[in-house]
Amino acid sequence: MRLITQAARIATFATTGALSTTQDLIGRVLESIDMADPELVAEETLCLVAMATARAAEVGLREQAELAQAVVPALQALPFTYRDYLLGGMLLSAEDRTLLEATGQEVYGRLQRKQAFYEAHLPAGQFPGERMLTEKMALWMGRISPPGLPELPQERMKRLALVPVLHTHLRLVLQFCRQAVATLQEG
Repeated sequence: MRLITQAARIATFATTGALSTTQDLIGRVLESIDMADPELVAEETLCLVAMATARAAEVGLREQAELAQAVVPALQALPFTYRDYLLGGMLLSAEDRTLLEATGQEVYGRLQRKQAFYEAHLPAGQFPGERMLTEKMALWMGRISPPGLPELPQERMKRLALVPVLHTHLRLVLQFCRQAVATLQEG
């Protein structure tokens, strides 16, 4: 029972942080890039943050494999869970469900491709530290930026202070997970 309670606490903490961090990053990007596609920015950012969060939790739960097996896949699935939530709300109010179902399948396909991209670039078992985030978030910034912008993705990231936002979130998740493991080992 203690394991289930800890898994729920970790998932709730990490998800709350991931969604908050995602919103912060999206807000900073959309305020600074006039021609950015809000849906693209939102999907890419949530996939990046969810995968980075899962990697941080994976490292923090390294000594508690059973707990990691419960939490890490749930964090990796966050973009899909969030989309299910949004689609569920639309389904409740929609009269024509076939259009929404077709749109949902298209969105899931896009999310799967984006998730696979970030999964490949954020290696399993490694904490995404500041240097790794600087490198990988430059790829993210390139993917969400419209062509022809006057500054490089790395310059834009630095100007907007994006890496510290995600890095702080990941450090919080790592520490929360380590504390949960310590609590389980004590009791």
